Amino acid sequence: MIETYEHKGEGYEPFLIRDGWQVAQLNYMEEQGLEGIVKIDKHLQTDEAFILLAGTALLIAATVNEANAVDFTCVKMQQGITYNIPVNTWHNIAMDRDASVIIVERKDTHLGDFVFRTLTSVEQRRLKRVIMTSLDA
Repeated sequence: MIETYEHKGEGYEPFLIRDGWQVAQLNYMEEQGLEGIVKIDKHLQTDEAFILLAGTALLIAATVNEANAVDFTCVKMQQGITYNIPVNTWHNIAMDRDASVIIVERKDTHLGDFVFRTLTSVEQRRLKRVIMTSLDA
């Protein structure tokens, strides 16, 4: 009567998919590393909620202005707090090797409800500075 789910490997794994929604777990993987973020994404049909299970993770939100310049905001996640990224918001998550995060979102989001934006080398360096500053906060 009680179902349990666990993801021990690296990366993203949706494991509870029901009527209209899903729960997934994201564990550290290299492209989510604190110094390895090279792109941001947004979902066109769903908010995305994040809950830190373990370790160190920073939630990144970004705005892209009319001149195509990116402005980053980072929040160092705390356990026990639910963070929400609203639909159509550019975002990513930077994680230390010990990090694990639960993600709740619309069903099948991982199958195609996303648009990616690759960051330029200048934007990557700027984001890295924002991440490192947020870690120290």
